Amino acid sequence: MNGLPVLGAGGWGTALAVNAARNGPVRLWARRADFARTLAEQRVNAAYLPGVTLPAGLEVTAHLGEAITDAPFALVVVPSVGVPDLLAALPRDLGVVLCAKGLAPDGGQLSVLARQLGFTRVAVLSGPNHAEEIGRGLPAATVVASRDGGFARSVQAALMTPGLRVYTSDDETGVELGGVLKNVMAVAAGLVDGLNLGDNAKSALITRGLREMNRYLTALGAREETVYGLSGLGDLVATATSRHSRNRAAGEAIARGEHPGQGGKVVEGLRTAGLLDAWAAAHGHDLPIVRAVAHVTRGEWTPGDGVARLMEREAKPEQH
Repeated sequence: MNGLPVLGAGGWGTALAVNAARNGPVRLWARRADFARTLAEQRVNAAYLPGVTLPAGLEVTAHLGEAITDAPFALVVVPSVGVPDLLAALPRDLGVVLCAKGLAPDGGQLSVLARQLGFTRVAVLSGPNHAEEIGRGLPAATVVASRDGGFARSVQAALMTPGLRVYTSDDETGVELGGVLKNVMAVAAGLVDGLNLGDNAKSALITRGLREMNRYLTALGAREETVYGLSGLGDLVATATSRHSRNRAAGEAIARGEHPGQGGKVVEGLRTAGLLDAWAAAHGHDLPIVRAVAHVTRGEWTPGDGVARLMEREAKPEQH
């Protein structure tokens, strides 16, 4: 097998593999052998990306070593909780492109964890990218960020297609954490939808959520222009408003008293809210929307309580 390794056969991994196969051969790794066989035989990921045919240049394997043989880099597209174990199993001279929008177990960045494990070529990929649309070739844009500009450009070349415009950045922190924090804001937007609070409330939530994202990201060294770029504002708009968004749908389900899961698919924002809330408390940062989502998802506040507490905050200037 030769081609770009895409490690993770969920919806996002499959969509990235289908997109990259428009440029050349791709090796899609699925953790379970039975699932890999199903994908290879049926040529469609009915569980996670139904209706999208796997192209002929996309091969599927359950053997990790076979997937990465002779590859300069791989896309790591498993949920954030699975990233540490997968990285531990990879050779350290392999470049890694982290595509999960979540945090490490200690609440830190996955890119920082990768470097601590000994990887020297690390990049992150993030943007307003719903798998359902990218898998079908609909127009979209994303950002690949790395301290190594040459590595970022190599990833850009592998993923740039007529349907996906790929930008590069050296603001690794801003691009990575923008994708993390917007998931929590999307859960909050879903709570607004589930409570039927209207367009005014949702617009205000998204706007103030962006302000909250800016405070958090710049406190960690991200550049403000990144916050207002594709991986910040762009991803926030897509995730907080789209019918494809798991995070928005999870918030809506919670507000209606339903289970927030979608067929066993990972909802990163639910886990992230608690980690970010703990970080804010430990470092003295004011992240009120994050705090509200964390309390609601832990069952400590009702969705209505969360909205009321946000509305009752002290009066202040919009910009301060």
